[in-house]
Amino acid sequence: MTAPFLPFTRPSIDEETIAEVANVLRSGWITSGPKVQAFEAALSAYCGGRPVRAFSSGTATLEVALRLAKVGAGDTVITTPLTWVATANVILEVGATPLFVDIDPVTRNIDLDQLEAAITAETRAVIPVDLAGLPVDRDRLYAIAAKHKLRVIEDAAQSFGASWRGSPIGTTGDFVSFSFHANKNLTTGEGGALVLPADVDPALCERLRLQGVKRFPDGGMDVDVLGGKSNLTDIAAAIGLGQLKHLAEFTERRRALARRYFERLDTSLGLELPPADFENTNWHMFQPLLPDGIDRGAFVAAMKERGIGVGVHYPALHLFSLYRSLGWQAGDFPAAERVGARTITLPLFPAMSDVDIDRVCAAIADALPACRR
Repeated sequence: MTAPFLPFTRPSIDEETIAEVANVLRSGWITSGPKVQAFEAALSAYCGGRPVRAFSSGTATLEVALRLAKVGAGDTVITTPLTWVATANVILEVGATPLFVDIDPVTRNIDLDQLEAAITAETRAVIPVDLAGLPVDRDRLYAIAAKHKLRVIEDAAQSFGASWRGSPIGTTGDFVSFSFHANKNLTTGEGGALVLPADVDPALCERLRLQGVKRFPDGGMDVDVLGGKSNLTDIAAAIGLGQLKHLAEFTERRRALARRYFERLDTSLGLELPPADFENTNWHMFQPLLPDGIDRGAFVAAMKERGIGVGVHYPALHLFSLYRSLGWQAGDFPAAERVGARTITLPLFPAMSDVDIDRVCAAIADALPACRR
């Protein structure tokens, strides 16, 4: 029998959660309501009691965080070119200018030495990205931010469930942005959450996510800020509440699967494996780099022929047409370009079996030799 197709990710949603979604649908209240409030309270408890507000996407959380930090025209925001393009797009959305610095070739996260060297008088904030769920060095990051009086907006889209030196991501820091997209370690289908620092009024955050509306006890309202429309639904929050119950076991299983990849992948084939971090990362993705001379498109197709889904996360975003039109070009960030051109994302999700890992490793060994340029 042919084995079923193995995607690079798949959410694990239990029957209790599905039943709770059905209850929400029957309740007649399906947009933001009691489930969103319960989800925010559960997230706040997870984040050590810090205020947390839920959104329709992790992109919206980043944009609102920038607005709450008063970042706008004339400001620059430093980030990495090796991330999903939303990280940079939101900087443009608020009228600021993104300033990229290259990655550390080992961690594949933003190079903190280059970050500090890139700070100018116009730099207002930094958006570090925890690529594949491996946290940026928070101690060094916040020491730099304090020295230069910068706001930090942690793009922790991929690191919910990860930690830094024993503290879960979200329990400390400035702004912390999570994504709950379908491919994340905890999903709401689509969604996100923003952890707020002590100097930000949660009520202002709520107004920015829903058209700037301020409501009064007598039923009246006013609009005193320009807001958007990025509230989470109760349907999505019900999924999130169900997922949160399983977060620890999801993370434990991902770590076990990652360990098996390290044990079973044949590195003599020339694959460059990610950092073997089993203390901090949540193993959102497992991303080896292909050897030199391998046609990545041919490899992805060859794996698909063998019933294995492989992703590419991410091409270096400064090479996209939009960012080339703003002045960046090939060669600006060589480490990010090298990783972006050779990275592959292998299947990794809690429902996978050990046999699935072995199947992926065998398929790689079979496919690689045929994909040389």
